[in-house]
Amino acid sequence: MPEFGILATAWWMPVLFVVVVGHITNVCVTLFLHRAQTHRGVHLRAAVALPMRIWLWLTTAIVTKEWVACHRKHHAFADREGDPHSPLLEGLRNIVLKGAFYYRRAIRQPGMLEKYGKGTPNDWLENHVFTPINWLGITIMLGVDVYLFGFFVGPAVWAVQMMWIPFWAAGIINGVGHALGYRNYEVKDESRNITPIAIWLGGEELHNNHHHDPRSAKFKAKWYEFDIGWVYIRMLQLLGLAKVEYARA
Repeated sequence: MPEFGILATAWWMPVLFVVVVGHITNVCVTLFLHRAQTHRGVHLRAAVALPMRIWLWLTTAIVTKEWVACHRKHHAFADREGDPHSPLLEGLRNIVLKGAFYYRRAIRQPGMLEKYGKGTPNDWLENHVFTPINWLGITIMLGVDVYLFGFFVGPAVWAVQMMWIPFWAAGIINGVGHALGYRNYEVKDESRNITPIAIWLGGEELHNNHHHDPRSAKFKAKWYEFDIGWVYIRMLQLLGLAKVEYARA
């Protein structure tokens, strides 16, 4: 067992930890929740999907059916009345700072989960752990962070982890990704690419490309763009742990 607070001995340790685990969380969101569950562009074997579900439970408390339903509705009503989180309707500042609020508001709408959340996991773990006690995972992570970083730095690290997806996904991708950046395709909504931060966000910032062809497991469209999420998918495919159902040429 490592010594209590061992990762708080140098200032860069908690910073590096947050960046690394934050990227892992981004990868789980883009591969499992987004490309596999929401759009079915890739199928992940259980050996990959289950650890991702556990990681998301520990670091985000996201319920798969809720996330999928919210994102599918976003595509159905992108940047028009009915979109759960459009900066054109709610204002860019509101989406960036309060993106998680709009997410929670959307999934509480009557019939929302039944209509847009079909086909998500319905096994024992989902029905007895990941959904009904989603708060337990982030509580366990708080304990882990306190053990690794001590009573003062640990809660701060945990707080950043808890804000990670609400800020980067609900705020930056859903907000800035529909307000600023460049467009490869003139789609009906205002989606934009905000590269070059592909490594940081797992490829999700190639948002206009994604809205042009939502089912594609590959978000890259131009030779100079980089989608690290697609790189991970290809690696998993080579290992027999993923099957690409559809990807743009």
